[in-house]
Parts: sequence; C-alpha cells; structure tokens
Amino acid sequence: MKKFITEHQSPYLDLTTEASEILYRGHSDFQDIVVADSKEFGRMLVLDGVFQTSVKDEFMYHESIIHIPLFLHPNPKRVLIIGGGDGGSAREAVRHPEVESVAMVDIDGKVIELSKQYFPEISKAMLEENPKLTVTVGDGIAFMRQAENYYDVIIVDCSDPVGPGEGLFTYDFYKDTFKALKDDGIFVQQTESPFMHGKLVKDVFDCVSDIFPIARLYTAFIPLYPSGMHCFTLGSKKYDPLQWTPNRKRTFPTRYYNEGIQQSAFVLPNFVKDLLYGKADR
Repeated sequence: MKKFITEHQSPYLDLTTEASEILYRGHSDFQDIVVADSKEFGRMLVLDGVFQTSVKDEFMYHESIIHIPLFLHPNPKRVLIIGGGDGGSAREAVRHPEVESVAMVDIDGKVIELSKQYFPEISKAMLEENPKLTVTVGDGIAFMRQAENYYDVIIVDCSDPVGPGEGLFTYDFYKDTFKALKDDGIFVQQTESPFMHGKLVKDVFDCVSDIFPIARLYTAFIPLYPSGMHCFTLGSKKYDPLQWTPNRKRTFPTRYYNEGIQQSAFVLPNFVKDLLYGKADR
C-alpha cells in the first residue's frame, strides 16, 4: 500500500507527496514531528502537519534567508538565529569568514536532535560542533529581550505563526529585535507566501516599517512551500538592499544564491507592491 504525507496549505489546497518510508513519527513538548523519505523531495521534516524542509530544495531557502542579509552587511561578526532547529541556517552562516559567532536559539530540542540524526547534510555545523556556533534550547523571544546593541544580523528562521512560532510575529518582538541589533544591524524573518498569505505579509511589513528606518521585502522560489513563491521581510538600520554594491568576494560555492540574486530578489511583482504600498506607489 502506498504511503502519502500531506500539508493542508489552505482550506482549499493540499500538497501531497508519496513517501517510501516514514522514519519517525512522534511528539515533542511543543509539536507533532514526522520525518519521511518522499519520492519527490527526498527526506522531509514535517512539524504539526506543515512541510518544513526537504533535502532536495532546502538550499533555496537557507541560502536566501542567510546570504542576502549577510552579504548586505559589510562586516557581519555576530549573528543570532531564532529558530532554525534543522541547522541549515547555521550551516550557511558559519561559512562567512567575517562571521565570528553564530548563536542559535530554538525552543524545541527534539527537532534539533532529530535533525542531527536524520538530516546530517543540513545539520552539518551542529554535528561538527563548529567553533563559531553556539546552540541553545530555549525561548527565542525571551533570549532576544535580554540583548541590546549586540548583534550585527538577526535571522528569524521560524515555523508558521501558530503554536511555538506565534509570538515571533508581533510588534513587541520586532521592537526587541531592533534593540538587540547594533547601530547598523539587519534583521530578516521568513514571512510565508505573498500569493497565499497576503494579510500576514502586509501586517509584518507594516510593523517592521514602523520600527526600522529601512524595510524591504524579497522573494525566493521554494517548491516545497505554498505556491512555490516565498518571501522574507528585512529590516535594516543603515544598509538599503536597493542600493547594494558588492562589498566583498564570496569565498564559498552556492547553489541558489549569487550576486545577481542579491539584487533581483528585491524586484517585486506589481501585485506584491500593491499589497505592501498600495497601487499609487508602484
């Protein structure tokens, strides 16, 4: 009998993939967890019924959420990752020679341990105990609240705004993020699909625009996620990605990111501009 795993992407749309094997099915203190080998996406991590990552397309997401802000900043020494329990964001962040420390804080230690067990290529920096990386199991919201004028780049690599990720999509959280950054700091958060989650995208963008001098949205193609069109919201105290010029050489290979993507990711379709700014400001 065939096995399938399904994400209910909306009340009217499901994404279903055939699985050759369910490797793990269980619960943490925070969420349901499934690890499956799928025939289309390879090994997948599913949290509370939502597809989180796959070995086939994870590079599109992790390179987008990490390299775009880190190459925008001319000297990102201290990086904080909130969430990111699969380890992919940490893996990409430690590759930057300028980065001296990466603090990763995820609330669900079970996700971290399962990722190290089942996704060694994604959790590489954790498995190798990279000296730049410190992993903390704890509440990222509380962790952020304690920091002030400390980080160069903060990455919020969170799940959907339900369950353990809900508090990461609030005005107070973005204010704490602003406070935790240095005077030229940059913040990025994954903010779902502008095609399917317009209200969330607009609400987050309005919050970030109100708090940061510069707020921008950028997009990436991620086949596993709803509609395949994903977006990230960036808040910056100083550096505008629309005026970026290369500030250093990339010293490591990438599969999705390049210098052209650094610029083109911020070129938005008109329907996304309309969502963010209204039709008068195209």
